[in-house]
Amino acid sequence: MTDTPPVQISVHQSIADIGQPEWDACACPESPKTRPIDPFTTYRFLKALEDSGSVGQGTGWMPNYITAQMGDQIIGVLPSFAKGHSQGEYIFDHNWAHAFENAGGRYYPKLQIAAPFTPVTGRRFLTHPDHTETARIALTQGIHAVVEQQNWSSAHITFCTEDEYNTAPNLGLMQRVGQQFHWQDDNYKTFDDFLSKLSSRKRKNIRKERVGAANFGGTFHTFTGDDIQPEHMNAIWEFYCDTGARKWGTPYLTREFFDIALETLRYDIVLFLCENNGAWIAGALNFIGRDTLFGRYWGCTEHHPFLHFELSYYRAIDYAIEHGLKTVEAGAQGEHKLARGYLPTPTYSLHYIPNAGFAEAVQTYLNAERNAVGQDIEILTSYGPFKKTKAE
Repeated sequence: MTDTPPVQISVHQSIADIGQPEWDACACPESPKTRPIDPFTTYRFLKALEDSGSVGQGTGWMPNYITAQMGDQIIGVLPSFAKGHSQGEYIFDHNWAHAFENAGGRYYPKLQIAAPFTPVTGRRFLTHPDHTETARIALTQGIHAVVEQQNWSSAHITFCTEDEYNTAPNLGLMQRVGQQFHWQDDNYKTFDDFLSKLSSRKRKNIRKERVGAANFGGTFHTFTGDDIQPEHMNAIWEFYCDTGARKWGTPYLTREFFDIALETLRYDIVLFLCENNGAWIAGALNFIGRDTLFGRYWGCTEHHPFLHFELSYYRAIDYAIEHGLKTVEAGAQGEHKLARGYLPTPTYSLHYIPNAGFAEAVQTYLNAERNAVGQDIEILTSYGPFKKTKAE
């Protein structure tokens, strides 16, 4: 009988110190045979964030990647960051920070296990498929050890999978539920097939919006892979800055990120752009997963009725149906998505707080919040645009 070698936990300040083969063997073992389930924890995406200065010194997102190694093999990795604030997370803990600091504690830095600036569901415990359980346990122990050794307030694993959420109690992690609005395929062959499942009033409204958008005076374009050119990414950067200035102030991503994305992420990206009088005037950037289209950024320099809905929601549905994708995740928040076929869907996060008193208070809050979110999802679903069956 051969003894199993011990698992060693390490922390790295750059993903380059781990290496692409080692990272991706855990983050996306399904690639390159198929697309990654999602691209946001791949080596190329996280490396683009680092190399562009979108994370790192001065951003409040300092890479602290945790690895679990058994013998010569890395069997698990975490996309983990020391956070100096709670921006760019989309699962809000500002009230927790205020409460902890009002009680005399220091909430920041904290440990954040996430895809930065990316509110989409995906694996956070990135484990080699041959060592999933061992690696998950070891990585959790690594989270506990890093937080306690650094005397940090907490660790937060945001937008994890339902499977990771369900294993949390066995790992000493607290569970939190949120919600987003996602579109789900139901074996639709065309957009009209999808519309046929909606109530008459909602169906007519969507058709009206699409006609209104089509009359903006220009043309629509779709670009992916080698068809994406620097001018397209220049336009997306401009749109991104416009939206950021109106919503959250300083853009999270740097200009350099879009240049790097053009080189290393172009096959993960699809752009929906509007051209008018020879200029790009509106657009949406999406990332392509194995089964999901992830809507990320929308913006415009000219305002025309319904362009937002067309580029961010309807063209995404068109693309998903055409390419056999099961889901469209159109970003955080937005109850206006409900009338356009995007139904409330639970999202999950996990939390570790070593301070027993603070952990008890947060757990009480999470229990109440979970019940409220469940009720919201039930009520919002009942107001969805789909035809009601006789049983309903």
